Amino acid sequence: MLHIVNKSPHGNPALRDCLRFCDRNDVLLLIEDGVYAAIGEHPESLLAVTPNIRVLSEDLNARGLLGRIDSRVTAVDYAGFVQLCCEHHPIQSWF
Repeated sequence: MLHIVNKSPHGNPALRDCLRFCDRNDVLLLIEDGVYAAIGEHPESLLAVTPNIRVLSEDLNARGLLGRIDSRVTAVDYAGFVQLCCEHHPIQSWF
């Protein structure tokens, strides 16, 4: 399953709600303000749920976060986003 989160972990429950349903075989894709969950202390809690964390590089760049994400998190471009959507079913968006 592919989970897509587009909200910041600060002040929005989307990521927390997602993690309640995510498991080790699922992929978590962080887009838009969701990319803030790939920096600071947040990746530890994400990686405890699934090791398959991706972030949209264009959104990282737009927020000045390139080079600041946890090394265990993989950045993907729009083509990678599309590929993830083609490879995983079902897809659940959290917003």
